[in-house]
Amino acid sequence: MASRKRAKPAKSVTPVSPEIGKRAANKEDKRARIIEAAWALFGERGVDATTTADIAARAGIAKGTLFLYATDKDDLVFLMMHDRLAEVSDQYLASVPKRASLVEQLCHVFGGLYGLYSECGDVGRRFVKALPGAQGENAAKVNGLTFAFLHRVAALIIEAQSRGEVTADVDVMIAANAIFSLYFSGLMAWLQGFATFEDARDTVLPQSLELLFRGLRA
Repeated sequence: MASRKRAKPAKSVTPVSPEIGKRAANKEDKRARIIEAAWALFGERGVDATTTADIAARAGIAKGTLFLYATDKDDLVFLMMHDRLAEVSDQYLASVPKRASLVEQLCHVFGGLYGLYSECGDVGRRFVKALPGAQGENAAKVNGLTFAFLHRVAALIIEAQSRGEVTADVDVMIAANAIFSLYFSGLMAWLQGFATFEDARDTVLPQSLELLFRGLRA
């Protein structure tokens, strides 16, 4: 007769107290109200003409409470843009046309991000200007999101390698960073008025990517 195995004791699960759950829900509610108020006021008045006191009043919280979520207006912009960037990047990466070339796939993804900045207006401009070198929790979360995004771009490059579009010896993370740099430079050119939105998305980006893949060697 086979010996019976002794059943492992079930792992105990520490219950979450109703009070802790209530505090977490209250914190998330305030965060959502702050973001909603900031989008509304920045859209109505612009970032520079809106004060943190205005946002706190619209959100129905004390000004000091707002600073628990964002230390200043730039930090608040990072908080606002994080969720939008995550949502749009997820949407367009999930809908990448599988049979398209790598350039077409990348233009699909980055075109979605260009569209986001087009919708965000003044907030998008402030975000791009303030993020490089910024410190703080919200900036760190955005930078973490960017790092994860680069890995997802690298995954597209790996798939292109398997199709023979990209040589096998290419370092995919270096390539992903180079691609992102081209996207960001086009974004800066558009936001600073050196190119129209359509030119940046439909001409500058695809031609820059084609040039990157072709190289400059004669």
